[in-house]
Amino acid sequence: MTTKSSAARALQGLAQAGLLPAVTPSLEQVAAQFAVAITPAMQALIDPDDPADPIAAQFVPSEQELRIQPGERADPIGDEAHSPLPGIVHRYPDRILLKLLHACPVYCRFCFRREQIGAHGEVLVPPALEQALAYIAAHKEIWEVILTGGDPLMLSDRRLADVIAGLNQIDHVKILRIHTRIPVVDPARVTPELIAALRGNLPSEAPVLTGAKEGKPVYVLLHCNHPRELTEAARAACARLVDAGFPMLSQSVLLRGVNDDAQTLGALMRALVESRVKPHYLHQLDQARGTGHFRVPLKRAQELVKSLRGYLSGLCQPTLMLDIPGGHGKVPVGPVFARTNDEDWIVEDHRGRLHEYKDGL
Repeated sequence: MTTKSSAARALQGLAQAGLLPAVTPSLEQVAAQFAVAITPAMQALIDPDDPADPIAAQFVPSEQELRIQPGERADPIGDEAHSPLPGIVHRYPDRILLKLLHACPVYCRFCFRREQIGAHGEVLVPPALEQALAYIAAHKEIWEVILTGGDPLMLSDRRLADVIAGLNQIDHVKILRIHTRIPVVDPARVTPELIAALRGNLPSEAPVLTGAKEGKPVYVLLHCNHPRELTEAARAACARLVDAGFPMLSQSVLLRGVNDDAQTLGALMRALVESRVKPHYLHQLDQARGTGHFRVPLKRAQELVKSLRGYLSGLCQPTLMLDIPGGHGKVPVGPVFARTNDEDWIVEDHRGRLHEYKDGL
């Protein structure tokens, strides 16, 4: 849990910035349970005179977070059930999560790991990291390693380079993936030194590990929920990563009051593509405790995704995903455009018109 003194300081800072009308006992209770932090880059985007500001909604704590709804849980996607040792989540055969730390530059009010992350959050210490790398090396079926947390790009360049270099030496691992919010919430962090670290070494130095193999392909998955987050600085940070050879895709969360209308959602997807970030997943909100005020009904989510089809480029189409509560994995839950009676098919086009289709077999 966040300490009482650190929680109070965080709230007082938001009040002094005009982002909270007052620090109430209820807000102190929220901040004591769930970490609070906003970077200067995000704070600059908030309109303090707009009570419905979509950036503020994502980062400024609310008394609504004390309302725990049925079905909400501390570990909504079941990480713990698939964690054979600290830092590892092995839910799918060919890929694992490597959770390097439990800290972020900002703390989203809807985070599915909000019970674990914060200033008190653990860092995977060297002995635990060695155990995690040994686990990966021992499991030949692991094709992809996903660096997550917290935000892995909060690590120092040297520590990140050490991790990447270690993974580069495991032959059966072919792909590395980074889950991060850094390019939008702290774009200045994307430096030449960081880019070098993502290759497993540091500028003007030999590889961190002697004999390190050529670097694995590294994909960067950007968490971004609103088009205003893609400032000029954020787009420039994305460009530095893409120009350095790191493909970028996006993860967004569908959030009530933030991006749950077709105009905003479409603008977000277009802004991502314009930044050379391919829309990948649009997540149905996980059922973390105290996040119900952000939840969009699944039927409405399907309607929103359906509204993009045919009116936005195919490059702009995300896949609507649900992480099944309890640790059963992610599945696509987007709209269905074809149905059958086991003989013929009826296919719906983007205007809602129905057409017959026969397989011809």
